[in-house]
Amino acid sequence: MSENSFAALGVPAPLVAALAAQGIDAPFPIQVDTLPDTLSGRDVLGRGKTGSGKTLAFSIPMVARLAGKLAGGSRRPNRPLALILAPTRELATQITVALTPLADAYGLKSTTIFGGVSQQRQVAALKAGVDIVVACPGRLEDLMKQGFVNLDSVEISILDEADHMADLGFLPVVTRIMDKTPSSGQRMLFSATLDNGVDKLVRRYLHNEVLHSVDEATSHVSAMTHHVFEVDSVEAKRLLIEKLASGQGRRILFMRTKHHAKKLARQLTDAGIPAVDLHGNLSQVARDRNLAAFAAGTSRVLVATDVAARGVHVDDIELVIHVDPPAEHKAYLHRSGRTARAGKEGEVVTLVLPEQRKDTAQLLRKAAITVTPQRVTADSPAVLALVGEVAEYVKPLPRAAEPVRGQSQGGRSQGANAQRKRTNREGGADAAPRRDRNGRPAAAGAPAAGGRAGGGARRGGATGGRPAAAASAPRTYSTSTGGNSGYAEQAGGARRQGRRAQG
Repeated sequence: MSENSFAALGVPAPLVAALAAQGIDAPFPIQVDTLPDTLSGRDVLGRGKTGSGKTLAFSIPMVARLAGKLAGGSRRPNRPLALILAPTRELATQITVALTPLADAYGLKSTTIFGGVSQQRQVAALKAGVDIVVACPGRLEDLMKQGFVNLDSVEISILDEADHMADLGFLPVVTRIMDKTPSSGQRMLFSATLDNGVDKLVRRYLHNEVLHSVDEATSHVSAMTHHVFEVDSVEAKRLLIEKLASGQGRRILFMRTKHHAKKLARQLTDAGIPAVDLHGNLSQVARDRNLAAFAAGTSRVLVATDVAARGVHVDDIELVIHVDPPAEHKAYLHRSGRTARAGKEGEVVTLVLPEQRKDTAQLLRKAAITVTPQRVTADSPAVLALVGEVAEYVKPLPRAAEPVRGQSQGGRSQGANAQRKRTNREGGADAAPRRDRNGRPAAAGAPAAGGRAGGGARRGGATGGRPAAAASAPRTYSTSTGGNSGYAEQAGGARRQGRRAQG
């Protein structure tokens, strides 16, 4: 038996077998360091770089310690035994994917809770009884207030990416949630840094904790190669982006804003490079679909905002491109950490316009990255070396040919009608056109079926109860996924954002 094997660290045989079935035979350093303590029930503060294996570092001991707890029939409706808090939906989903094979080895039940989707399935799972809840703070607190979940039976609590929860302003919610868990339970906190109030969480909720810090907070993956490409104009940058995106491997392009992420995904798709976007304006269904297309390889380019900087793990991402340099160095490190994961190599490129040179140089210094900027064009040797073999051109699907989500060939489905009602309620220029009782578009100011004239306009922002001008038709866009399928998203559906990105 290897000295650093999972079995040697005390991991039970069923979990060793479940890991081996996934091709996971050797533990990562953070797992080697933490497992002896976590398996024995100690509180642990773990600090490690992105991609260092933290998810299994807490999932393995959680499942191992819960195993056998159900022998006495301890599974009760609405009362989970373990809780994992994560800052984003994507990270919560990623944790669940890693956790499920381990939980299945002992017949443990888990569920994932986050916002942006109907709570009906989540409530049903809680009522049926689950052992492990993986949750984003916002939706979990909502369900607690409604009486659908009680945390008084939680024996193990885990805070993952605690520094990111602090960045997103979740610490007050996290505090209220953790106050509802028994203080006698085991607690683990994993974070890249201990600033922005994370240290207060440690002092308040961890008892006699053991600190395991695999890396310095600013460390970057050694297998990662960084490049800074300077361009002279916006047009030169556009050509460079298209060239860098044209290779055969998977790559993620990071943008500052949702609008620009959506726009760039369209542009690349129109250029024959299948791309999907990921940002807070997408519905959860669209986010899941786009991530699935990227993971499957039908779309080899993901254009994303910082919502994808954490919690998105897709194998073999060979290139990360900071199309827009991030605002601060921690975001740079987490974005870059989407590549060179699990010991593999990866490349990171930052694109810089003349007016961005000073800020980018300062950002890289804070991130402890040393790199010499290069002035390039789309045809420079350094660029072509990163692109490698160019992928085959994929003809984009015509956008007009794509039906709006929820609309069938023979007419509107119930889903489309519901979307139309929601959009009309929200009003504005992007709302769906109002219709009369026969389904025909109504004239400006005319009442919709079963409604009053001007009602939608008043809610949409008109004053004095006067009817607003007729709303334009809903805008749609289609993004190709490898030429096999497309999708359309109604722009009007982006009105109520709230906490979509974080749940």
